[in-house]
Amino acid sequence: MHTFQQLATAFEKRIQTQSIFPTHLESLYEPCNYFLGIGGKRVRPVSCLMANELFGDITEDAWHAAMGVELFHNFTLVHDDIMDKAPLRRGKQTLHERNGMTAGILCGDVISIYAYQHLAQVKFALPQILQLYNTTAIEVCEGQQLDMDFEKRTDVSLEEYLQMITLKTSVLLACSLKMGAVLGGATEGNAQTMYEFGKNMGIAFQLKDDYLDAFGKPEKTGKQVGGDILANKKTYLAIHARQQANTAQLNTLKALGNRNDMDKVTQTLALYQATQSDIACQNAIQHYSEKAFECLEEIIVPASRKEPLRELANYLLAREY
Repeated sequence: MHTFQQLATAFEKRIQTQSIFPTHLESLYEPCNYFLGIGGKRVRPVSCLMANELFGDITEDAWHAAMGVELFHNFTLVHDDIMDKAPLRRGKQTLHERNGMTAGILCGDVISIYAYQHLAQVKFALPQILQLYNTTAIEVCEGQQLDMDFEKRTDVSLEEYLQMITLKTSVLLACSLKMGAVLGGATEGNAQTMYEFGKNMGIAFQLKDDYLDAFGKPEKTGKQVGGDILANKKTYLAIHARQQANTAQLNTLKALGNRNDMDKVTQTLALYQATQSDIACQNAIQHYSEKAFECLEEIIVPASRKEPLRELANYLLAREY
């Protein structure tokens, strides 16, 4: 069995040594290579490989599926950056800032098509893999639309928010894990439990991001404290605070929404603590983490084979950045 880091290193090597995109038409494909090279944790593709290895040796099909998932993820990031008007991604220029809006849209499109090209190379259970991928891709788009819709609303509930992050964030991780399991020959029960493991872990992962954006240490997160607050993002913390605030606190939160200074962040964080929204968010992270680990325990394989996935989950959920 391989660790997450070992497989992440192997996956990164494939990206660097394989020609993911053609060498002709540099104006289209050079920006694609640039964006893919920005990097990231590679959690989704490596999860696919780890789930595959849970049931046997890693297959070439799993490598193709992992690459397809990673390319799809990058496609969504390119277009999300455009919708969010984001200038930076992991400290580097976003694709549309570097190469222009037209390039951003077109490169995102072609990256999504190359994701299909890699998936098409899967030989085992291809119809099932494509059905799962297509369903997930639609759900991710639905989640993004919900996120955009929420920007115009002040009455978003915690239940709606959890549904949005399930679609926008966690289903792709769940899809990656189920793909790997299916390609490893898992039973339908084991494959579906693996999906539920990924879904709950993905929810906890996003809630942890919400918490770290507000209460993380900048020297560890590498981000400005309160970026979501400054952008008036609907997060678990923000929604819970509005639900629990008294009249005076609610009026303060509404007034702070019209400001864009660091004092806004300081006052909002104080209100999050006064309404115990920070504690509620931590409790929700714990709840979905426990559900994820319960699913992992239910998968019928020797416990020792689950250890790398357990270590990955612990790392993702206990991280400080």
